[in-house]
Amino acid sequence: MRKLILKMQMSLDGFIGGPLGEVDWIFPSMDEGASGWLVDTLWQAGVHLMGAQTYRDMAAHWPQSQEPFAAPMNEIPKFVFSRSLEDAGWGDTHIVRGELAAEIARLKALPGRDLLAHGGARFARSLVRLGLVDEFRLMVHPVVLGQGLPLFSGLERPCQLKLMSSRSFASGASAQVWQPARV
Repeated sequence: MRKLILKMQMSLDGFIGGPLGEVDWIFPSMDEGASGWLVDTLWQAGVHLMGAQTYRDMAAHWPQSQEPFAAPMNEIPKFVFSRSLEDAGWGDTHIVRGELAAEIARLKALPGRDLLAHGGARFARSLVRLGLVDEFRLMVHPVVLGQGLPLFSGLERPCQLKLMSSRSFASGASAQVWQPARV
């Protein structure tokens, strides 16, 4: 069975976006090592999962981009979870309208490489809250925002995690891989 991996950029104080969803704070610490780790993570996916707003943002950027992230984003199939999105004109994209947990279970049961979820905040928090995430791949940036969009909010009970790996980069960012400690 495939795993659902949630890949997110995060501030040191646990925010995945500023108060208005801004993410410009990630760029100062995106050195060659951090970028390489993220590109490798993208290529490992069999499918990219995202919510409608993240899809709109990415579809407006990646098709014409020459950045290293563009090839895996454009070439790997995408599944967008949305009840409102009418058209998905970016490459191999499928709109998913069913109940989140049931659709994730269906996608996990299909053959292939792991599922990689990108967010945004509401979509990512739903995955976490429903206990659907099998692995967290967090790029933690050396910045404290003080306020913003938290990844871990609205949980009914603590989510115990086990650190699987950690890698630091010259910029001060660190890549952390965590798995739920299912006890």
